[in-house]
Amino acid sequence: KSCFGNPLAPQALEDVKMVVWKNTTDGVQDNGLTLNGFLFLNTLFIQRGRHETTWTILRRFGYDDELELTDDYLHPQFRVPPGCSTELNHLGYQFLQRLFEKHDKDQDGALSPTELQNFFSVFPCVPWGAELYNTVCTTDKGLLSLHGFLCQWTLLAYLDVRHCLECLGFLGYPILSEQDSQTQALTVTREKRIDLEKGQTQRNVFLCKVLGARGAGKSAFLQAFLGRSLAAQRENPGEPSLYVINTVQVNGQEKYLILYEVSADLKFVKPSDAACDVACFIYDLSNPRSFSYCASIYKQHYMDSQIPCVFVASKTDLPEASQQPGLSPAEFCYKHCLPPPLLFSCHGQGPPSTTIYTKLATAATFPHLNAVELGAASFWLRVALGTVVTALVGFTLYRVLAKNK
Repeated sequence: KSCFGNPLAPQALEDVKMVVWKNTTDGVQDNGLTLNGFLFLNTLFIQRGRHETTWTILRRFGYDDELELTDDYLHPQFRVPPGCSTELNHLGYQFLQRLFEKHDKDQDGALSPTELQNFFSVFPCVPWGAELYNTVCTTDKGLLSLHGFLCQWTLLAYLDVRHCLECLGFLGYPILSEQDSQTQALTVTREKRIDLEKGQTQRNVFLCKVLGARGAGKSAFLQAFLGRSLAAQRENPGEPSLYVINTVQVNGQEKYLILYEVSADLKFVKPSDAACDVACFIYDLSNPRSFSYCASIYKQHYMDSQIPCVFVASKTDLPEASQQPGLSPAEFCYKHCLPPPLLFSCHGQGPPSTTIYTKLATAATFPHLNAVELGAASFWLRVALGTVVTALVGFTLYRVLAKNK
């Protein structure tokens, strides 16, 4: 056995526990040291002049001479090449699930505000704000479920890997998981360009940017992904969030889909403003001017890209207006080899349908198929032309062979 990187004989370990047991009333429990026992042992080391032992323990947990966690510990070297993304791996999810279950004191499958506060008690400050409850799924009582908890960590790992590494460091991942650093809890995905070349991806987390004019229903669309109808959103509005994340099934596999609401005022000054795995253009079916914004953004920033694009007609419970000016949404999509607009409404009493979100995740998972799958009209036209050419060649060969006979 070893203790903080140093060898420890079994008898020496028993002697340590015996000393603590004799001098404290609650220092030993379940054949291990309690917090009080651990503190007593370190006090004893200091009193006996063995300061180096206590410093060894502190440094093993990442502290420096000022008793601050070192930058090397909180931010280990972690390279993410351009075109790649970051995800939690099974080690990261297992670690976080164990901590969730440890802090779920009443074992109701959710963390109450008090339990969540205790979870972050080792942090300088709580890293999540009130918008958390409009970012992930919650229980019927509005508490953070395990599913929502893991979704939030997935979002953090994808959007801000440096902060994610820092948070895992505060939670003691390297020590508790017996790993070199918290980078072991994360995976860097393959470059997206290679995924497109090979026609397959190993990614499990995808980003969808939701674009549309002001009032098109983007916020409602995001909250519907969390299973909230318009009535539920109005009843408990909460702190708004530009991001939501949930899971969907794509060909029998669970994928995380992140929706990001893009402001209608965004100017798209750099390529990253448009970059994503799939773009969702949402327009108000009842507003005659709503679609023109989507058409303009698509033609300026997405028409010549390899990003899959999906158009969504929202507020389908209202009377449809003729979109002005230019082509109708269906004609526009047909012209640009896109699927016809999908219909969406969250005005019903029950949870909104998840069909659209599954289609968005599927488009992101298989972007190389979109030229065929999403451009269905052009695809079947090519099939028809191919059939005609084959028939003509076959008929010509038949006539030649018949003539030779």
